Amino acid sequence: MGTEVRGVVALTKGGPVRLETVLVPDPGPGEAVVTVQACGVCHTDLHYREGGITDDFPFLLGHEAAGRVAAVGEGVTSIAPGDFVVLNWRAVCGGCRACRRGRPWYCFATHNATQKMSLSDGTPLTPALGIGAFAEQTLVAAGQCTKVDERARPEVAGLLGCGVMAGLGAAMFTGEVGPGDSVAVFGCGGVGCAAVAGARLAGATTVIGVDLDPGKLELATGFGATHTVDASAEDPVEAIRSLTGGFGADVYIEAVGHPSVFAQAFAARDLAGTLVQVGVPTPDMRLEMPMIDFFGRGGRLKPSWYGDCLPNRDFPMLIGLYLQGRLDLDRFVSETIALDQVEEAFHRMERGEVLRSVVVL
Repeated sequence: MGTEVRGVVALTKGGPVRLETVLVPDPGPGEAVVTVQACGVCHTDLHYREGGITDDFPFLLGHEAAGRVAAVGEGVTSIAPGDFVVLNWRAVCGGCRACRRGRPWYCFATHNATQKMSLSDGTPLTPALGIGAFAEQTLVAAGQCTKVDERARPEVAGLLGCGVMAGLGAAMFTGEVGPGDSVAVFGCGGVGCAAVAGARLAGATTVIGVDLDPGKLELATGFGATHTVDASAEDPVEAIRSLTGGFGADVYIEAVGHPSVFAQAFAARDLAGTLVQVGVPTPDMRLEMPMIDFFGRGGRLKPSWYGDCLPNRDFPMLIGLYLQGRLDLDRFVSETIALDQVEEAFHRMERGEVLRSVVVL
């Protein structure tokens, strides 16, 4: 049994994505089928297409999604058909060592659906981040569905499923930005702009956006940056120090994922400041620094996984802030597109023309 739907598939490494017929099984125990209403085009999907994550082709792409629960499997009580949900790629297990210690955002045994979606000829598909939401319906673990207020637009709610949540959480949770802090964000794309918004929500009084692209700096200002630094025209380390009384910022968020940017952020921290890396590097990248510099500056260096979020706690809270007018999620949506326009959206993303293209079904 199951349902045939249309989905965007990467069949081979580096090749263009194609719209294919996908067979979605009926949900088994602990699983749910979700009718997708909207899904953002994230850089991670492009990494999958290029073979930068695994070689388990073919991939069913898409993971920043919101939609309605269509059906649930045996034993599922947390959601019901008709619920409006945001999908997440870290369904916590509740029983691993991190969960038992009260730190479920570090869960080491997150889970996905057991059954496989497939092409019409039976070829099994690997869903991007265990979701595969560039499709009219998708099969996920029930724990990957977080019920939120249905008054939120699907186009914006789904963005909490990855990039926007990563940036918000990097500031609010990983970086622990607090009232009166100074914050510098390196890289003002979608994740970086979300970090700017998160820093302002957390009470930072000085928020500095750093980028090579004046257009992105303008976007950062719209999300609440109090100052911007064009790193193509001036030394960002010295510029940030001049904006923070000569000391450097309290919290730095590296949203690029590049060693040279990391080194700049490290050098520009205030003593005992925090450096958060949320930008995703490639496997070949390396960090090098004298150990005395690491020791001598103190503070904290922290990678941020998914913004250290807990979806069932944070998604409803952030949607509430959106509905109150305190978090402008609409600003992240540069355009809405159809399923057959994902390949073109990848090219616009690579050229830096959009914060987020969003597939609307």
